Amino acid sequence: MFSDKLRYIVLASTLLAATTLSTANAAAADLVIFDNDWDTATSLIPILANPDIKLLGITTVTGDGWRDEETAHVLRFLEDVGRADIPVYNGAVFPLINTAVRTAAWEQLYGKIPWKGAWNPRSMGANFHPDEPFKIIPPYDGLPHTRPAAENAADFMIDAVHRYPHRVTIIAAGPLTTIALAIRLDPEFALLAKQLVIMGALVDTNLLQVTGSANFNSDFNFIFDPEAAHIALTGNWAHVVIMGDVTNSVIYDQSVFVRMEAKHTPAERYIARSSQIGLPLWDEMTAAIVADPTLVTQTLNTRMDVDIANSVNYGHAHVWPESIAPHQGEAEVTIVQAIDAKRFIDEYVAAAHGDWSTAK
Repeated sequence: MFSDKLRYIVLASTLLAATTLSTANAAAADLVIFDNDWDTATSLIPILANPDIKLLGITTVTGDGWRDEETAHVLRFLEDVGRADIPVYNGAVFPLINTAVRTAAWEQLYGKIPWKGAWNPRSMGANFHPDEPFKIIPPYDGLPHTRPAAENAADFMIDAVHRYPHRVTIIAAGPLTTIALAIRLDPEFALLAKQLVIMGALVDTNLLQVTGSANFNSDFNFIFDPEAAHIALTGNWAHVVIMGDVTNSVIYDQSVFVRMEAKHTPAERYIARSSQIGLPLWDEMTAAIVADPTLVTQTLNTRMDVDIANSVNYGHAHVWPESIAPHQGEAEVTIVQAIDAKRFIDEYVAAAHGDWSTAK
């Protein structure tokens, strides 16, 4: 009898130690949900390569492409790099209010939008099918073998922040439709998250549309679904980080491509065939500052909202100093104004060259 009791005490102590260790490991990890319009999945690399980050899940939303096609892209990427263990959740297919017809009407009044994402006309290439939202053109390596999770993305996000209150960083690198739905479904959602990090919200870029790139300075993620951006920016978040204009500052050029070619990892091969030389590293930079916040060298705190009036500024961000802000729910945000660009590229290349698959 004594020996049985002793065995029970030893077993209980072992289980308690294991549980404590598991809890400590979970507590040490930075928890992330990555929401994006995944025309490519290269922005996942800084997150996947960081051993101190636990990616709870990936969510998809229509933006640069239609949702189901993007889901196929990101699932295939995860298979290629050995991370098919990460669940992918389908988000919103359509914006809350905006449509292709409304966008065309806006263009007749106020001028052309260079990039319309899923609504780009067929004349722009074989990959565009604006009238077929559920059509899937197979990714580079063919359709994935894995399938998205059964739960929808908004419910998954809500469940995650309730399970890990004040610990989950949500990266929003596409239109904010799914995040807006989660806010409307659960009034505690934004409050229970650790922070929201947004790729978008360009400020004062009108002149840059003339002197620089009209496309790069159009703020697609906001103008595709302005009402969702407004809901997101008036949520009761503990912290909101805006990447904004700084994401246009680092270009994927030939020199970066050559460095990527130095090794032939699955991630590098994916980048080589999916990234376009000459485009800014918008989403990659957004993910990188979550993976390594010390990359940020300059910030500005301000109030921000987005214009949802039927005007030339529909879908454009606006900022105020605290002293003159209307205080009608607009978010207090931290705008990233500068990063260590050289170290960002160095870390991105190193991440792509690493082996972070579950099969290693």
